[in-house]
Amino acid sequence: MDNVDVYVGNDILIDRDNYKICLDGYTVVEAVLILKQRGVLEATGVPLEVLQSDTCNHYRLFDMLEPLLQQPTRLEKQLKFQILPETQKLLIEKYYDFDDSVIREILGKKLSSKTRKELDDVAEKTRVKLKSCRRQFENMKRVFKAVEEMRGSLVQNIQQHFLLPEELAKKYAAVVFIANNRFETGKKKLFYLQFDDFAYCANQMITNWSCSSADCQREDMDVDLDREFLQDLKDLKVLLDKELLDEHKSVTCRKVKARVSPQVFADLQSSFKTFSRSLVNIACNLVHSKELRDLFVDLVDVFIESCRSLRLTSDEVSIFLEEYQAAPEEMESVKRFYQRIIPTWERYMSTVTSCLLQLYHT
Repeated sequence: MDNVDVYVGNDILIDRDNYKICLDGYTVVEAVLILKQRGVLEATGVPLEVLQSDTCNHYRLFDMLEPLLQQPTRLEKQLKFQILPETQKLLIEKYYDFDDSVIREILGKKLSSKTRKELDDVAEKTRVKLKSCRRQFENMKRVFKAVEEMRGSLVQNIQQHFLLPEELAKKYAAVVFIANNRFETGKKKLFYLQFDDFAYCANQMITNWSCSSADCQREDMDVDLDREFLQDLKDLKVLLDKELLDEHKSVTCRKVKARVSPQVFADLQSSFKTFSRSLVNIACNLVHSKELRDLFVDLVDVFIESCRSLRLTSDEVSIFLEEYQAAPEEMESVKRFYQRIIPTWERYMSTVTSCLLQLYHT
């Protein structure tokens, strides 16, 4: 008589190693080999046949749970599987976790069938199994479709609908925000940037420039930038008038001189007007979709690469940006005639400064 494997379920016990291996895209046969190489047979004293049967049972369980994991609130409410709350939390968090290297390759692309067909290349480049790449892509697409038109906090909406921890929800929020605004992330000069760099900047923009910002006068969707703010940025053009540009340079350089070496000061002083024109022009043009999409490209092109050519350290860049941002409040011309631009300037430069320091890799 042939051997028959019987699988009876009640209280669900999740083997974390098997779950991780399954999520990584390995087959049952590959999983058994991995576990064997890790010394599971010696540690437990079980024969290979038992390990194979146990692994197969775990994979069968994961297959049954996957439709519920794709709708986490259903997993929370279902009665078919007796799963402890802490185990549910683990299952959901690990299922929606992702490899930064995989998402970096997908970032900025439309979450479409065309991009899905390119996942073979992503898997080869990142050395992540294709099955895992597909899971990560489908999760991104699912989250995007669920929250793209919701009002209110993007992070909170993701947490509410997918039951994710805050840090993971922030990562997904960054992906949704970048995809919705179609930021360019694939240009060659941006290749050195990692997913965390883009995620940090995206969350800075969500916090300070989106419709959920404390400075925004209307409640709308977090995925959209505050259009009134983008319009107000055009008023910063006045800082490029010759008189104000010279005063801005004078105030900034006076403060910077006391904090850096003479050589660095000389380099920053000679580059000031180029830096200022670039940063102000970026601000004034963000109201246009094309310029907004190219924000990361422009920041690297006109500021970061120039700082690199001067061989500035991150601390020296930070000092310059700190004094550059603070200077308009001390400028007599601004105090007398353009005080209204200060809130817009601060809202713009605080975020741009944070982003530039994140993107400046030395």
